[in-house]
Amino acid sequence: MNLSNLKPAEGSTKNRKRIGRGTGSGRGGTRGHKGAGSRSGTSAKIGFEGGQMPLQRRVPKVGFKNNNRVEYVGVNLDVLQGLVEQHSVTAIDFDTLKQYGLVSKKSDLVKILGRGELKATLEVKAHAFTATAQKAIEAAGGTIVKL
Repeated sequence: MNLSNLKPAEGSTKNRKRIGRGTGSGRGGTRGHKGAGSRSGTSAKIGFEGGQMPLQRRVPKVGFKNNNRVEYVGVNLDVLQGLVEQHSVTAIDFDTLKQYGLVSKKSDLVKILGRGELKATLEVKAHAFTATAQKAIEAAGGTIVKL
């Protein structure tokens, strides 16, 4: 045995073309002629349309979006009354609302709204209350706690 008759083990090498190694590899192509686009490492900005006015600048802008808006999940009094009737709840807090699927995320803020009628005496803990909801809860003998 000598160096002239050594071969790699059966199945240890793959017969494949190496890609991305230029035109001499048999897999290369052209990138056009001259300019930045023909060189490696170039990229266009997202939304660039070759000098044409981009879509996000062509479309008219309408209205105003307040970045500081506070979004609440509204829960009405008739929903609270339904919880009392179905599940015999005496206190309403975030964990109770989450348990019964009225809020989904931990970061949700809860606001009690005044639609419907409340007959049960409840201790309600929420982030905000409407004036009518607050009056209705206190008129039924309940208490409110703002979180």
